[in-house]
Amino acid sequence: MSRIHLNNPWSRLVAGALLACLLVPAFAQDSPNIPRMADGKPDLTGVWWTGGDLGSDGYRSTPGTDQGGQYNLYTDLYTPAARAHMETLTDKHDPTLNCKPTAFGTLSVRLFDVGTLGQIIATPQMMVFLQETFHGYQLIPTDGRAHRDYLPASYRGDAVGHWEGDTFVVETKNFTGDTWIFAEGRVSFHSDQMRVVERYNMVDANTLTIDATVYDPEVLSQPWVVPTKTVIKAPFDQLLPLDCASTETAELMSNAQSGN
Repeated sequence: MSRIHLNNPWSRLVAGALLACLLVPAFAQDSPNIPRMADGKPDLTGVWWTGGDLGSDGYRSTPGTDQGGQYNLYTDLYTPAARAHMETLTDKHDPTLNCKPTAFGTLSVRLFDVGTLGQIIATPQMMVFLQETFHGYQLIPTDGRAHRDYLPASYRGDAVGHWEGDTFVVETKNFTGDTWIFAEGRVSFHSDQMRVVERYNMVDANTLTIDATVYDPEVLSQPWVVPTKTVIKAPFDQLLPLDCASTETAELMSNAQSGN
C-alpha cells in the first residue's frame, strides 16, 4: 500500500486540502451566519421585540417555565418578611405611575423596561441600550473598566459588560430601592442590594436569546433565574418615544386607590 510522504511539499499540500474539506462542514455548522463588528464579536445592533407591538397579531409575551413546568416568578422567591411586606402593597403603589422605570422589565426582558421592545447600538467599546419609555437608556462599557462605585444609586443601576466568546455578559448593580421589578400593578419591590447578570446570545442574524439572573439577598431566598427569553429583530430601526408625566397618570392612580 502506498503512503503519502509528508516531507514532500506536494504531498503536504494535498493532505492540507483534504483536512480542510473535512473540517469546513463541521466549522460551518457551529458558526451561524450572524453579523459581526469590526473586532469580530457579534453585532447586536437593531430593534428587538417579541414579534409585534402590544395587541398586534405578532405580539407574544414569551412566557417561560422552569423544568418542572411551573412559572418561575420573581415574587415566588420572596423571604417571609418580604412576602409580608408585599401584602401591604397594591397597584396604587406602582412606581411607574409616577414615571419611574422598572428595575427589570414588564415582560421579564430588561432591555424593554416598561415597553415591549428595545434598541441596541453596538460598538466594540460601548453598548447602548435604548428603551421607548421615559427616554430610558443604559450605556454599557466593554473595555474592561470597573463599576463606577462613586456614583449615586440610580433607577436602572450601573452596568458594565464583557464578552465570553460570542456571549455578551452584562452585570448591573447600584440600584435605588424605590422601583419595582415589573409594572402594571404587579407588586415586585426589590432592595438597593440587587444585582443583575444578563447573557445575550445571537442565534442567527434575526434572533437573540437573553438569559438573566437576579440576586437580592435582602428580599429573595435565592437568586431568581429568569426563564430564557427569545426576541427577534423588528422590521424598523428606530424607536418611537413614549413620554410620561405624572399628571397623565393621576386618573390611573385615583382608580387604583379606589379599586376601580
